[in-house]
Amino acid sequence: MEYNFREIENKWQKAWKETGVYHVSNLSGKEKYYVLDMFPYPSGAGLHVGHPLGYIASDIYARYKRLKGFNVLHPMGFDSFGLPAEQYAIETGQHPVITTEKNIATFKDQLDKIGFCFDWSREIKTSDPEYYRWTQWIFLQIFNSWFNPKTNKAESIETLIDIFETKGASEIESAYSFTADEWKNFDEKRKQEILMDFRLAFSSFGEVNWCEALGTVLANDEVVNGVSERGGYPVEKKKMRQWYLRITDYADRLLEGLETVDFSDAMKEMQRNWIGRSEGAEMQFAIDNSQLSINVYTTRPDTIFGVDFLVLAPEYELVNEITTDTQRSSINEYLDYVKSRSDRERMAEVKQITGCFTGAYAVNPFDGKQIPIWIAEYVLAGYGTGAIMAVPCGDQRDFDFATHFNIPITNIIGDHFNGKEANPTKEAVLQNSGFLNGMLMKDAIGVAIDKIEESKIGKRKVNYRMRDAGFSRQRYWGEPFPIVWSDGVAVPLEEKELPLELPFVEKYGPGKNGEGPLSNLIDWVNTPSGKRETSTMPGYAGSSWYFLRYMDPHNNQNFADRKATDYWNQVDVYIGGTEHAVGHLLYSRLWTKILFDLGYISFDEPYKKLVNQGMIQGSSRFVYRVTITSKSGNSNFDYPVYVSNSYYQQYLRHGYLSKHVLENWLNGRFDFEWSKDSDDPTAGIISISPIHVDVNIVDGVELNIQSFRESKAEYAEATFILEDGKVLLFGDGSDNILSKYICGVETEKMSKSKYNTVNPNDLVDKYGADTFRMYEMFLGPVEQSKPWDTKGIEGVHRFLKKLWRMFYDEQKGKLWNEEKANNDELKTLHKTIKKIEEDTERFSFNTAVSAFMVCVNELTDLKCHKKEILEPLLVLLTPYAPHIAEELYHALGNSDSILNAEYPKLENKYLVESEKEYPISINGKLRTTITISLDVTQQEVEKMVLDNEIVQKWIDGKTIKKIIFIKNKMVNVVV
Repeated sequence: MEYNFREIENKWQKAWKETGVYHVSNLSGKEKYYVLDMFPYPSGAGLHVGHPLGYIASDIYARYKRLKGFNVLHPMGFDSFGLPAEQYAIETGQHPVITTEKNIATFKDQLDKIGFCFDWSREIKTSDPEYYRWTQWIFLQIFNSWFNPKTNKAESIETLIDIFETKGASEIESAYSFTADEWKNFDEKRKQEILMDFRLAFSSFGEVNWCEALGTVLANDEVVNGVSERGGYPVEKKKMRQWYLRITDYADRLLEGLETVDFSDAMKEMQRNWIGRSEGAEMQFAIDNSQLSINVYTTRPDTIFGVDFLVLAPEYELVNEITTDTQRSSINEYLDYVKSRSDRERMAEVKQITGCFTGAYAVNPFDGKQIPIWIAEYVLAGYGTGAIMAVPCGDQRDFDFATHFNIPITNIIGDHFNGKEANPTKEAVLQNSGFLNGMLMKDAIGVAIDKIEESKIGKRKVNYRMRDAGFSRQRYWGEPFPIVWSDGVAVPLEEKELPLELPFVEKYGPGKNGEGPLSNLIDWVNTPSGKRETSTMPGYAGSSWYFLRYMDPHNNQNFADRKATDYWNQVDVYIGGTEHAVGHLLYSRLWTKILFDLGYISFDEPYKKLVNQGMIQGSSRFVYRVTITSKSGNSNFDYPVYVSNSYYQQYLRHGYLSKHVLENWLNGRFDFEWSKDSDDPTAGIISISPIHVDVNIVDGVELNIQSFRESKAEYAEATFILEDGKVLLFGDGSDNILSKYICGVETEKMSKSKYNTVNPNDLVDKYGADTFRMYEMFLGPVEQSKPWDTKGIEGVHRFLKKLWRMFYDEQKGKLWNEEKANNDELKTLHKTIKKIEEDTERFSFNTAVSAFMVCVNELTDLKCHKKEILEPLLVLLTPYAPHIAEELYHALGNSDSILNAEYPKLENKYLVESEKEYPISINGKLRTTITISLDVTQQEVEKMVLDNEIVQKWIDGKTIKKIIFIKNKMVNVVV
């Protein structure tokens, strides 16, 4: 009986589905365990082999915890709203409703083939109105809340109204100043305008990343090097009315919460850096000959006497007012340049230093020194006050700027400044620093802040790099806001009006003046009570709380029943990629804290432990196309010739290709002198370009030429110069060609655009889901990135077949028996139990797969076919290879599913060594070895040694003087 993996896997996947074996109850006497994957957005490309890495890891762990006796929640759903789904629909000319459903069906089919233990009865889709009804509901709770700094938590906006009605604004630190009576006399519109400045979800005009090509605003993390992450389109800054979440109010709690969770140090540091907490002072610099002043935030007030210029963000509100007439044209030209630059580009280290002098001067408040005011792109309006005091002797960027623009540099740190580079030290003794002279810099910081406050020109302040989170997008495929605008006031819908469903339209495009596509739907926008909000929520709206909905996904009364959220509580293990390390995790942590503050859940951190799986990188393949271009560089003729890898390497070594060389290659001549004639008119206009080729038509590095020709029309008439110099012309069949076309290889991100993706369905069809699962884990540590390579998958498949042969022989049939296991067999089993349990607990799945292989090899050598050993081995294997484990478990006579089995218990007695192999020497020369019990006596050792046939042979006829026995080391017979 052979290992028919296709039949076995289809059989058990069907059986598990029909019996609902993965259905999880919220009512259980067992201890709970919640294993969660970062759910995918359903792209049109479907899954490639890189995607399931984290899912397999979580599946193994979820199955393991179930076998250990836990009630395990392991759900799956789809992040189906957002830009990727919308762009795919636009690119394919379909509606996102249709493409999303189709893509979800594809994903589910692929996931099911791999044999995951998801409880599909809990499936959610963020684009389902029954789901986003509650996303809208949570938004309204956030909208109707404010952050009370005195209680350090979110509270109902009604508590703020009560404060205003009884005490006015004096109780709240803000820009407002009014009495209780004044509040009561404000009209409703004015009251709502004031409350909007306190709401946790608020609407305001702000500078956003506007992408004209995508017709939407993008979050900072969706912009890379000045272009959109998706599509690579230009992004510019634009002022628009947007919705925001006041995440800055939670900055300290988000930092404090990192101390309570099991995230990697690197992940915590990424979040800390994004939040960017710093302590310092905010102080005023008066502008010379003006009533205006500039507020500057600094963490180094000790350097106040070393300020040589101020730098404003180009967007700073006073730039236009303070710019002198002589500098206005230069400033305007510079502002046009900055407008197209992203925050990331502006903050990155760049070789080119840019800036522009406004013509205005500020005054140092302590010594009256005139300080020139510049604008420069490296200062952002969103950080601090949008203005910095530049101290070139202590900050390298300021030093480079001053050097570039010939701004004189003041030395306040003596010998610590060499004039060639800045020194950010805090250990120097201050010079040229007025009242701070002679003080150690780090000691002077507090003194300087005290003086600033005493002089009433500033105050101590904690600052954050993080900005309030943009929460609206000008696109169609997202959650509509449950908001109607009436006379400029945002009026929330009532709960009974939810969900506000996204209206179906056949076609959609951007509205006027950057508004969202919904603004074109006049009948939908206009309501008796006002105009609907036409932006939609961002992708992270639905993904900020989905882990809660999984707990109670069919509840029509609440987003989740409190009993369910109390039972499942925090996610015990959350598995996903580092690309969501900052944005998604911070937003999800924020929503959780708000819901906790408002009393809806009993915990304020969503995830106890986070595991970031690495990326499976694609192993790309390249063919090399010869291209003839004109001297201007414009392609005017593509020569349909593809050269094998070695000829491309020759081209790279020589740095050019001439017509002479190409003709020799095509004529099969390779012994010519490769020389470059400077008068050769073809020198420099013939090049060889690497072209990505589909890895699925390459066997290792050998190109399937026929498949390549059939893959695209432009390849059909290709000529190939093969690795051994043979030339394969158009029309020649490749069947009889013995030489090969060798492709180039490079490890890159696995991507459809690089033609290096591999469909997991293909490997499951060829080797089976169990092989695929174990091989993905075998590639290396789950948290590390590694290149995809199928070379080792055959070895994993052979392991499963070897396991099968411990139960069945193709001729003899059944092999297992009911015999009692011996010590060697039990030792192997319990050694494996210990290793697998330890490795699984610490997510070291690659070493666990190796341990299974070692175990099966040892049991095969022991000729072990005993049920007492094989049955617990199958239970150990179940999380990794559930199909074969279930099949063989039933073959052993079990009627219940192996998924309900009890995890094998480790018995350490079998791991304690009871005997040792001793070297036996005759007169100091090793002659043999004997296995002897560890508690043996000298007399017993002597008898065993003298009874040994090999020892008898070497002492034949000789007199034995003595037998030396050194416990745990050796035995020496002296004759």
